[in-house]
Amino acid sequence: MRPGEVEESRYARAGGRFPGDPVPDPGSGDEPVPVRRRRRPTPRSLARALPALLIAGGVLYGTLTPREITAVPFFTAAPLIAAPLSSLRTTVLTGITAVAAMYAVRARGGEHPAAGVVTDVVTVATVALLAVAINRVVRLGDRRLASAREIAEAAQRAVLPEPAERIGGFEIAARYEAAQQDASIGGDLYAVQDSPHGLRLVVGDVRGKGLGAVAAVAVVIGAFREAAEQECTLEAVAQRLERALAREGVRRNGIDALEGFTTAVLAELPHGEGVVRLVNRGHPPPLLLHADGTLRVLGAPEPALPLGMGDLGMWPDRAQEEDFPSGATLLLHTDGLTEARDALGRFYDPERRLAGRTFPGPGVLLDRLADEVRRHSGGGTADDMALLAVRHP
Repeated sequence: MRPGEVEESRYARAGGRFPGDPVPDPGSGDEPVPVRRRRRPTPRSLARALPALLIAGGVLYGTLTPREITAVPFFTAAPLIAAPLSSLRTTVLTGITAVAAMYAVRARGGEHPAAGVVTDVVTVATVALLAVAINRVVRLGDRRLASAREIAEAAQRAVLPEPAERIGGFEIAARYEAAQQDASIGGDLYAVQDSPHGLRLVVGDVRGKGLGAVAAVAVVIGAFREAAEQECTLEAVAQRLERALAREGVRRNGIDALEGFTTAVLAELPHGEGVVRLVNRGHPPPLLLHADGTLRVLGAPEPALPLGMGDLGMWPDRAQEEDFPSGATLLLHTDGLTEARDALGRFYDPERRLAGRTFPGPGVLLDRLADEVRRHSGGGTADDMALLAVRHP
């Protein structure tokens, strides 16, 4: 080997660099190309490939079997399967391909089409037209369902605006986690209102789902914001919500007029006092996370009926008062958090999962909590989840 060839060989073995040359910066473009991992096929992608497999199977079956045996079931099933899963164009192309394949299989050998051949081709063509009609009906229903869901979600977001990150000297974060895509819109709610009496909060869950529940959410939040500014005590705020829901129950018709109710927990954080006052109306108790990781469940000393059930009995609301030291975080949530289940049916336990942990802020707490619930439930829950966290700096 000549000296020049020896140097070129050494250059190639060194990765394009002579010995002693500086190693380029990894960010300068000399970094290895990342290996792309193949995505695993999903059940939906496999189902979309099924029409092509059926047509190919029909061609193979019709070619290898005697002419008296027909492959019509293969070719009719292909467009019917494509109709609800694919677009109109794909459904039409699948039907045309099925008809052409049917004719090619039955008319092979150069013979003139017999009555049986014509019957098979007409059968496949008729089913293909039927598949196109099914595709249009399914797509129209999907659009209407998506439109109704978008309207409900927009209405819900309009009445549940995300609060500012800091109100009245407190750090605040709120999250609304919708359930899985095929679930109905729920009636979870939260609201934050600064008042002369302190920062006031409410988290609740309206019975029912859909637009009716969203309308009830608007009633509760509207009444809360007005009462939070005007009423001197948290108990009076709860009574205002009770009366507002009673008026709403009279206005609404059907079963909601008799069985409508809202579980809720109201909280008041007086400015500069280091305490939190709570009124719980049949709602999951709040959690108090101290700066050292200690966790307390702020359960109500006396159980109370949800809002909107005053006809079953009247009693005076009594606010409980708890210490709210500096660095502590108050977490209010709906039952979507505690009722999230894993594949084995086990509920998510926030008390056990959060005990001993610390978080730099309420936003980080809610983000991690929502991620853990999604992992615990496998990506989708059966109920919506509202989270509200307030930190005393």
